Amino acid sequence: MAKHSKRSASIFRYPVLLAFSLFFVGLFALDLITPDRAYSELENTTLSQRPSLSSFSADGLNKFFTAYTKYVKDQVAGRDNWVALQSTVETKVMQKEQSGGILLGKEHMMFPRTYGLVSSETRTLPKNTAALEALCQRYPGLVNVMLVPAASAVYPENVPAGAPLLDEDRYLDALSEAVQTAGGRFVDVRQTLADHKGEYIYYRTDHHWTSTGAYYAYQQLCTALGLTPFDPSAHTARTAEGFYGTHYSKARTPDAEPDTITYYDLPNALTIYTVTAPGQPAEGETTGLYDTDKLSVYDKYAMFLHGNNGLSRIKGDGTGRGRILVIKDSYANCFVPYLTANYTDIDVVDFRNYNYGLDQLIADNGYDQILVLYSFDSFKSDPYLYRAGAAG
Repeated sequence: MAKHSKRSASIFRYPVLLAFSLFFVGLFALDLITPDRAYSELENTTLSQRPSLSSFSADGLNKFFTAYTKYVKDQVAGRDNWVALQSTVETKVMQKEQSGGILLGKEHMMFPRTYGLVSSETRTLPKNTAALEALCQRYPGLVNVMLVPAASAVYPENVPAGAPLLDEDRYLDALSEAVQTAGGRFVDVRQTLADHKGEYIYYRTDHHWTSTGAYYAYQQLCTALGLTPFDPSAHTARTAEGFYGTHYSKARTPDAEPDTITYYDLPNALTIYTVTAPGQPAEGETTGLYDTDKLSVYDKYAMFLHGNNGLSRIKGDGTGRGRILVIKDSYANCFVPYLTANYTDIDVVDFRNYNYGLDQLIADNGYDQILVLYSFDSFKSDPYLYRAGAAG
């Protein structure tokens, strides 16, 4: 009995060890009763699920324990709060200027830590450049290319001092020359965006430009094509507050300034198609331009055009104004609504969900213009854009 009492007393002589032991036991118990999550809305990512052991071989055990470690990390109870606590310690206590791979700049702006092309991009960028050249050569005089620079290229003074960010200008200069040599038009929006950098043209917590930034680029396209721009004053502007974007989901800084999404109340119809063969869309589902239900969830930007659908068609205003095909990433989602002032039909292709070439689609619809609209960051890494240059 005396020995048992002495053993118990010795445990209490190490309160820190006892506290940590109780903490981890409690966390383990909480993990057992907390149901696994399939998706983290805050991080906009799919979470690992409990793995199964495929074999008792050395390779099978190694794969199992690797997967199980990731599973435990993804499914730990209170994961979102732990990520936020880590960011707070890093940025407020340790005074770091980055968190979660995101650079924390001036004016509460966040920037991705992109110091150069990664190995996959050194292969993808030339392929996507060749795809643009092939598209311009097959449809001379029809193809317009707009590649949007990252916010860090427009606001270098807000990037933490000494961050050796990727020099986008040399790549955009080369792309401009390649497109024009191949018979296309390069709509270079760098100076336009720089001229308006005093305005709210990029989100602080997200990688996209705002509707205002997109509008200035749209005006430049209208000038190049001889079109009368959409008139914002003739429409009702609506706003959604409290938007925290993709950069915030990684950095999770406690003093982040939320963004505001602005859109215009337009009556135009959008039809989302299912495509099962080149240029052959099946009957689609027709809805409005915006999925306003998304304004009540974390990823509010997904409200534009109902996200990234393979093929969508938007009915523009009036008749006899022609057709345009937009090949895009998500930067185009807040840009495309402005085109309703200029075209009867706006077809929108996102190669992430459109598994074919474009020739049949173009032949069937007789487009007056083709617009390729990507952020440069997406363009240099998109593994699907090669389809733009493929025949079929």
